Amino acid sequence: LEATRAGGTRVVAAAVGRQRPQCWSAQVDVRAWTVRYGHSGGHQSDQGAPAVLLLRTHDLFSLPFPLARPVVTSLSLQAAARGWHLLLLPDSFPLSPGPPQSPHEQRRAEEWRGAQHAALLAQLGIKLEQLPDGSERWHGCAKDTRRCFGTIRAQTPQYLLAGRWTPPCCLRALRATARHVLAQLQRAGVRHWLEGGSLLGAVRLGDIIPWDYDVDVGLYQQDVPKCRWLAAVLASGRPVEDPQGFFWEKAAEGEFFRVHFSRSNRLHVDLWPFRVGPGGVMTKDTWLGHRQDVEFPESLLLPLGTVTFAGVRASAPRDPRAFLEFKFGPG
Repeated sequence: LEATRAGGTRVVAAAVGRQRPQCWSAQVDVRAWTVRYGHSGGHQSDQGAPAVLLLRTHDLFSLPFPLARPVVTSLSLQAAARGWHLLLLPDSFPLSPGPPQSPHEQRRAEEWRGAQHAALLAQLGIKLEQLPDGSERWHGCAKDTRRCFGTIRAQTPQYLLAGRWTPPCCLRALRATARHVLAQLQRAGVRHWLEGGSLLGAVRLGDIIPWDYDVDVGLYQQDVPKCRWLAAVLASGRPVEDPQGFFWEKAAEGEFFRVHFSRSNRLHVDLWPFRVGPGGVMTKDTWLGHRQDVEFPESLLLPLGTVTFAGVRASAPRDPRAFLEFKFGPG
């Protein structure tokens, strides 16, 4: 440990028994709630093999969760987040053989390790593991759970105040909801376009802005009845769940609609009905006071074009840049 300190090594590991830990590098992206594993590098992940770790007491108790379990995985990930290097020694400690486990005991042990691993990642705030083979393990919200963050205060979610972006599971749910809603509107012949920050994300990134928490879509008010789900909401005055589990409702805040990822998970797309007013100005009935929440000439909109957004081609104003500069200002 002392001999390698100058090279950034703060943790030394050795295997226990014949099974060697897999030498995966670990890159912990705290802001993105993600750990990315690779096949090389100095930040090693144990991947379940028995091992012992040696580090200084001062370093151990400088970590936010020094005693979290499973210990080897916990310390490996926290060391990677700090940029500490881990040295895996070529030698190993002997392991006393134990009695063979029955298939039932093996299954129970595997389930216990999985539950312990999931609990650790929740404690560390990791929602996504990206493995060296390109596969992913998700640990965040889903269709049958609540979203990962609570009520938005002053248009700022709690994770932004903590210096983090939207959890990747939430972005995945937003993309799925956006693709579903855009497809439904397109299929029904509803004239629509990306609005506000969603259009800005499409122009800049071809995707949702990494810290955004909803998607905004404008549509022609007179086309609303063409969409069977919006028509059902208007006719019944109640929310409607479609066969894919998306939850359509009229927003409580005003004269617009929301489509949620599910009844439980309230990540959503806002649908804003606009109508053509005097002088060819697009206006609507509900204004929430956002900077970009303003009337605009229909000439900025037509003829509608398309942009790349969340993995699909989405309907957009004919000149997205001019539309955005009208709403947000030059640049």
